Amino acid sequence: MKKKGNKLSSLDKQFFQYAVDFQAQLKPDEDLKRWNIEEIIMYAQRRDMSLKRKPQANLRNSCEAALKHLRDTLESEDSADELEEGVQYFEPPKEALNAMNNSLLDLYSKSKKVENPKEEKKDKDSEEEVGKSKRKMPSGKLPSKKPKLTADAKWPTPTAKLADLGGVDDVAQELLQLIGMPLQHPEIFRHLGIDPPRGILLHGPPGCGKTMLANAIAGEANVPFINIAAPVIVSGMSGESEKKIREVFEEAKELAPCILFIDEIDAITPKRETAQREMERRIVAQLLTCMDDVSLDKTDYKLVIIIGATNRPDSLDPALRRAGRFDREIALGVPDDAARARIIEKMCSKLKLDGHIKFEDLAKLTPGFVGADLNALMGEAGMIAVKRIFTEITNSDDMIVDSVQNLDLEPNAHQKISEILSSNPQALTDEQLQPLCIRYDDFVQAVKKVQPSSKREGFATVPGVTWDDIGALEVVRDELRMAVVEPIKHPEYFKSVGITSSMGVLLYGPPGCGKTLLAKAVANESHCNFLSVKGPELLNKYVGESERAIRMVFARAQASSPCVIFFDELDAICPNRSNDSESQSSSRLVNTLLTEMDGMNDRKLVFVIAATNRPDMIDPAMLRPGRLDKALYVDLPNQQERKSILQTLTRKTPLQANTDLDKIASDERCEGMSGADLAALVREAAVTSVRQAFYSGKAASDRDIQVTFQHFQTAFTKVSRSVGLKDRRKYELLKVKFGSAAHPEESK
Repeated sequence: MKKKGNKLSSLDKQFFQYAVDFQAQLKPDEDLKRWNIEEIIMYAQRRDMSLKRKPQANLRNSCEAALKHLRDTLESEDSADELEEGVQYFEPPKEALNAMNNSLLDLYSKSKKVENPKEEKKDKDSEEEVGKSKRKMPSGKLPSKKPKLTADAKWPTPTAKLADLGGVDDVAQELLQLIGMPLQHPEIFRHLGIDPPRGILLHGPPGCGKTMLANAIAGEANVPFINIAAPVIVSGMSGESEKKIREVFEEAKELAPCILFIDEIDAITPKRETAQREMERRIVAQLLTCMDDVSLDKTDYKLVIIIGATNRPDSLDPALRRAGRFDREIALGVPDDAARARIIEKMCSKLKLDGHIKFEDLAKLTPGFVGADLNALMGEAGMIAVKRIFTEITNSDDMIVDSVQNLDLEPNAHQKISEILSSNPQALTDEQLQPLCIRYDDFVQAVKKVQPSSKREGFATVPGVTWDDIGALEVVRDELRMAVVEPIKHPEYFKSVGITSSMGVLLYGPPGCGKTLLAKAVANESHCNFLSVKGPELLNKYVGESERAIRMVFARAQASSPCVIFFDELDAICPNRSNDSESQSSSRLVNTLLTEMDGMNDRKLVFVIAATNRPDMIDPAMLRPGRLDKALYVDLPNQQERKSILQTLTRKTPLQANTDLDKIASDERCEGMSGADLAALVREAAVTSVRQAFYSGKAASDRDIQVTFQHFQTAFTKVSRSVGLKDRRKYELLKVKFGSAAHPEESK
């Protein structure tokens, strides 16, 4: 192998590096001339497996050239500098960076160290000497190592207490009995000869306070709190995940009595029959074994309690959810009005308020909010208060003050903020800070900006539709008020007469009569959550997925009670099972829905409102009392109701003074129109007025544009009835078959 001068090839440089490493492992008194080239080649091949594929002659030539260069370097005066430069300019080939080879070499070296402990000590000493030579500081001193934390310092006892939490009184009391009592007085259980609970599973929607509650329980019991995130345990190396689990449980045994908290436990404990990889099954098996190893007889009667937290309890392996592992499962749901008021009161105890905050009123404005959402609400209210305070203390010109007040509407808001900050560079004095506080109006504005986490998941909270947005339908509105609104607002009235509220209401009738609008208005009037479910969107071609989707709907509604579940187009998911054309999958779907409706008796403040145009296609079992108790017929509006609907639809429409809505509602062409048809009529009349303004030369921003009676006459030529006479007769027969709402005079 020819070389130009003393310049080394890439293979020579590689062997030069291996020769340096090999020399670092030898005794200081060994001579370079006595080195065996074969030993260096074998050492290099162990470091880089790709060298085994190269010709032996090339390897020997490169090794001899590298040794000659190394001898010359060590004999020169600046040998140390050149040696260090040789280490720096050498770049290992890509093959040497192969992760699989490195991992195999590490495993090989570990096994060799275990077999030869004397050589392990020797190699360790040599590696420390090489490391010291590389890590020397300019002053000649070695960097000091950080002291390793002990188990007590790594997992301290929390300072949080249950008194710092609000809205979880019942759950906190149950956890104190299950966890606090065994940790504080284990002698009672030992005297009685019974085993205390070994594990508690906390489940509920995100942000409801599972982690904070476990931390507070540990602080209340005054024991160490080992907090482990489940995804951190998962490792790419085979066996590393199981090793981490064993190490965590060993630390828990050393710190006992203590609490071991595993957050997001569903990430490492999937059902083994559906696990995609063998590693997941091994992790579950290892966790089961470790949980069995922390029994009292194996920990010298020092209690280790495992608390798991998850948002998906049904995805856990069944072996974990048996007695002796997770003995008790506690659900933390979305807080109700009273719980939210207590949470807000606890959070506001650290804020400076003006003293006139009504926590109960604020709780009613935040349905569907969990603890994390309320915490975000506090922060948003504080930011609004800061902006208002800045406006009050700024004594600059009106332009700056207006820019603060209209900061959200400015396209270049960041420039305005810079102007405001530059105008007040001085720190505020104590006299200026003294009167500053957060007001109730700040919280009201913050509610409009903070979006609850349940709504981010595609789950609508209180709709924006009110009774004022609905014209007519007084009889149906009164029935819905007594079936849903009053049981939520005043449940004590129903308890006083010894009855329970109805489970569900079926709204049926011609399309476009306002069935969906009624359901939204009911949810808004009762200030409860609203879960809208379109019937066809639950259907899935895979076996069991449609049934699972229905179970998830009812589980989410229960977690967010009070809640109204609205099933639109119910006939799509609950067809009549007696029909021979229905498939077996459709029958399973109906059975699941009926079963969940029966389970509603054990759920509190969860109501079902269903809407359909074909009640004759729904399975009769769904229409019995106890499921959909009440069937309300939403009919086409009469003349007086059409006038009421038109007045509601034209509240924001500029009508000409002589436009007679009563005459329009009594028009023969308006007979048989539904609410949706009337909405289309008003829109078409407004579009006609705008079109006429364009052609007449008026500007688009002219505020004199008005809708006249003539525009409605033009709109009648473009809008027709959506329900024909034949369909109306069919719906009249359905009204006789399924019944309708009682007339107001009959209910008095």
